[in-house]
Amino acid sequence: MTGIATLRADQNATIEATITAISAVRDVTTSRGASQVADATLQDETGTITLTLWGEDTKRYTVGQKLKITDGWVRDFRGKLQISQGRSGKITVLP
Repeated sequence: MTGIATLRADQNATIEATITAISAVRDVTTSRGASQVADATLQDETGTITLTLWGEDTKRYTVGQKLKITDGWVRDFRGKLQISQGRSGKITVLP
């Protein structure tokens, strides 16, 4: 399992981390049309990263849940790393 501190932009990654905060949901328009987006802050023993949540996922998770992101996509957005489910990834709530 990869720790957050070892993540680099433009790679797939699998991590386990706890949600420590979730932003308000915002409406956005992308090249694919209108959607909703929210940012969740994830933390593990090595650091923190922003998890970008889209569409129905903006309502699916709560602060305090531990998540496993399998094959998520890491990117640099305005100088900070973010992770998202990506095209082939999966987010699982851990017990």
